[in-house]
Amino acid sequence: MSTGTVTTVSVEIAGTEISFETGRMAKQAGGAVVVRQGDTMVLCTATVGNLRDVDFLPLTVDVEERMY
Repeated sequence: MSTGTVTTVSVEIAGTEISFETGRMAKQAGGAVVVRQGDTMVLCTATVGNLRDVDFLPLTVDVEERMY
């Protein structure tokens, strides 16, 4: 397995630093970004499967809240 390029972009909004990182986690997804702000981290992933002839958009949201 080859190592990909990790890209991180940080911005400051209203005195709070928010960083966006891609290329490190969820490498099997079509796209993934980790968003960090302080002690909070969110992993957002997106992928696509084979196109089917459906008249609706199936949407699934999985949420896991962990406090360490």
